[in-house]
Amino acid sequence: MTKIKLEDLNLVQHPLDPGQYIAEEFPKRQIYLHHTVGNPSGERTIDIWNNDRARIGTAVCISRDGTIVQAFSSRYWAFHLGLRESVFQKENLPYLSLDKTSIGIELCAYGPMTPNRNHFKTIYGHSLPDNEVVTLDKEFRGSKYWHKYTDEQIESLRKLLLYWGERYSIPLDYDERVWDVWYKALRNKRGVYSHVSVRYDKSDIYPDPRLIEMWKGLTK
Repeated sequence: MTKIKLEDLNLVQHPLDPGQYIAEEFPKRQIYLHHTVGNPSGERTIDIWNNDRARIGTAVCISRDGTIVQAFSSRYWAFHLGLRESVFQKENLPYLSLDKTSIGIELCAYGPMTPNRNHFKTIYGHSLPDNEVVTLDKEFRGSKYWHKYTDEQIESLRKLLLYWGERYSIPLDYDERVWDVWYKALRNKRGVYSHVSVRYDKSDIYPDPRLIEMWKGLTK
């Protein structure tokens, strides 16, 4: 497995304001992958969080150009999963506060797309060309069309997962069960997961074939 150092990361600091995250340290057991359903800038995403009273956010956002924008230390935490007791109950499991023991990563991307003649539209009505859209073989959480994660984002994510995987002793193995609510995630088992691994009503991240290929290669 490739060893990644901090200086290998394309990392910049853009801190959340004090009080917008919780500066408590908990042993980290999990990493959750999200996408923003919004603008291409990690800095802008963090600015939006700063204008919201809720302590919602992830440790980093990865901009479209691959820049890893850090909002707060991975040792600390904020509410990024929106956990619901009903999900645990449905799976016959006790509720766990997974936000505290996990690290969140946001990929800047618009999420599901709607085909419209010769282009695609975001949920906000923005038009994007075909080369910025991934078409899946089958629908995922209600859509076949998704804003493409850039090659730069996927490469930065690869390095970040390798770095944090070693730092926190988190296994990086890929398992296709991450694409639905999975008891392993809800039980706080060590590993890397998608937001959909703990939520029935979310669609981030989606199964981009290039991202899956990268994920599978992490342990080779």
